[in-house]
Amino acid sequence: MKILDRYIARLYLTNVVALLVILSCFVVTIDFSLNVDEFVGRAREIAREHQADPSTIRTGLVTVLLIADLWWPRLLQLFNFVLGLVMTGAMGFTLSQLVRHRELVAILASGQSLFRVGMPILAVAIGLTGLQALNQELVLPHLAPLLTRSQRDAGKHELGTAHVPLTRDGLGRVWYARSFDADQGRLDGLWVWDRGPQGQPTARSYAESATWNGSAWSLDHGFTEAAVEHGHEPEPLAQIPTNLDPTQLRVRRFQGYAQNLSWRQIGQMLQAIETLDPDSARTRADQNRLEAIRWGRVSVMLASLLSLMVSIPFFLQKTPSSAVMRALRCAPVAIVTLMGGVLGASAPIPGVPPQVGVFLPVLVLVPIVIVSITTVRT
Repeated sequence: MKILDRYIARLYLTNVVALLVILSCFVVTIDFSLNVDEFVGRAREIAREHQADPSTIRTGLVTVLLIADLWWPRLLQLFNFVLGLVMTGAMGFTLSQLVRHRELVAILASGQSLFRVGMPILAVAIGLTGLQALNQELVLPHLAPLLTRSQRDAGKHELGTAHVPLTRDGLGRVWYARSFDADQGRLDGLWVWDRGPQGQPTARSYAESATWNGSAWSLDHGFTEAAVEHGHEPEPLAQIPTNLDPTQLRVRRFQGYAQNLSWRQIGQMLQAIETLDPDSARTRADQNRLEAIRWGRVSVMLASLLSLMVSIPFFLQKTPSSAVMRALRCAPVAIVTLMGGVLGASAPIPGVPPQVGVFLPVLVLVPIVIVSITTVRT
């Protein structure tokens, strides 16, 4: 990489980091200002749990630690959400700096093309997108339990227990559990009802507790009996195979949990669904939802890069001009392409497989990028 490439890449990366830091501080400050009572209340609750004096200084220090504990995993998630916007914004700042100091004029005078200026920016953007993918696949899945917490749960690193309401699995059976330990993946007070074609119960199974063995729930003191027969002894039951594994229960309990799963984890959930009842409408709906989440990530990453490429020609000009006017012209285009990429990747298209439908924004943006790049005069 030549000196010019390193200089532009370093300037662009510095602007990206600066925008990420500013945006992160802004989001954390707004969250604290709106939920200060909950943070302070949680700090005083911790003091009472440790039988300590909830003095003003202690409460203030614990509140700061609670904010840091709640937000450090959220900031990694925020990085994935705002990276496309930050890359486009940092590009505008970078090229505006080059224009303001007449560096683009010097580059053109040396016989270099303006496309030469855009290549380091695009290379850094591709590297940041790769970092975004690694963060999504390797980091966020391990932090998924921490990302489900609210302000009142700051300082807690466990998902805790809760009852499982009536829930249907891929075979149409109805499950209920008195409690589900989301950390250990254990069910207590389990009841399962098998149903006939008309929805009537045909058999029921129950157990004191159940643990997941990788493909089925292993029952502790499990029994099964027909729902319509009386006077018969229940038969022992060792396990119940189902797609309703601990991960699926966490997904249904915590909104947004599935968004933090890795490609491999979503693939495992899809395999579990396919092995049970691949022809049911419920199974197809679950498959489409998971496929849309998995492939939608790829679509959003590509749309962010294409949005950056659409925006570059607004700032890559031979003659100096007002940076404000360039930003005003670029902002609507950048916002529409970025939001269109996100919304298009999440909105289902009737009759189109989700593996294809999520890439509709990318297909729309490709010709726009080609037309936009051809407008650069160099």
